[in-house]
Amino acid sequence: MELHEAIQRRASVRRFSAEPVPSAVIDTLLEAAALAPSAHGRQPWQFVVIAPGKSRQRLVDAMAVEWRQHLAADGVDAPQIAERHAASAARIVSAPALLMPCIDRNLLDVYPDTHRQQAEYSMAAQSIGCAIQNILLSAVALGYDAGWMCAPVFCGEAVRRAFALPVTLDPQALIPIGRMATAPKRRPKRPASALRIDR
Repeated sequence: MELHEAIQRRASVRRFSAEPVPSAVIDTLLEAAALAPSAHGRQPWQFVVIAPGKSRQRLVDAMAVEWRQHLAADGVDAPQIAERHAASAARIVSAPALLMPCIDRNLLDVYPDTHRQQAEYSMAAQSIGCAIQNILLSAVALGYDAGWMCAPVFCGEAVRRAFALPVTLDPQALIPIGRMATAPKRRPKRPASALRIDR
């Protein structure tokens, strides 16, 4: 598939068919992630491959407490919270394949001052975004679809505990992968003219 076609076709899919994703496809997606640019060439990432079953439910349960608290604090009423949680949980539990990209702080440069250390972490976040984009576009090129859920950023410690991950891994996202069952409603994108600033 031509690159721009993959970019145009990519969408944040929420409903997948039950068709499994072969392990070889996951390997290919992670190979694409490994080719992404990264600050200092460090590849400061790990990707947790979360199998279907109890581990998925454990993840949903781990995130639910803080997620519900955040929505309630935002003024969302209980029925809406329940509805939104059910939809999100279904997306996580039912996806044929699920990846969780994490920043690996063991792979970051260490600086004596806070300013540069924060910049180093920002570069790691930018780097893992590039790796995720490689995964999303490669999935499309291989005939699959994916989504990008950032919920773990809001409850990283709970997610770490759920999978007994080392404290040096910071969960950044969830990437459900499979064959699209229902096309998502696409939000309008800002035109290129609105993104450009000439000086």
